[in-house]
Amino acid sequence: QVQLVESGGGLVQAGGSLRLSCAASGRTSNNYAMVWFRQAPGKEREFVAGISWSGPRTYYADPVKGRFTISRDNAKDTVYLQMNMLKPEDTAVYYCAAGWVLTTTPNYDYWGQGTQVTVSS
Repeated sequence: QVQLVESGGGLVQAGGSLRLSCAASGRTSNNYAMVWFRQAPGKEREFVAGISWSGPRTYYADPVKGRFTISRDNAKDTVYLQMNMLKPEDTAVYYCAAGWVLTTTPNYDYWGQGTQVTVSS
């Protein structure tokens, strides 16, 4: 079993920055792919960014490309999402997930509880 806990969400003005963290515990593996999803009210959960164990390689959804950066610290079993130039449309609950295969669909075995990110105009 793997437990994931997100932190770092909050309220920020448009153009500002936040850094989210996702700490993993339990039977963790450095070979897990780690991803971030987000879900706004009334919308489907959507892929934001992912990072593989190989490379590591990173992947970004088009709306966040060039603004968000995903990274991982395997020694700390932690993945980060640096969010710059935030826009109101980035407002959502952000979820961390982990699994053996990186996909852009929400097919992961392990999920965090989510952290709220609110971007004001």
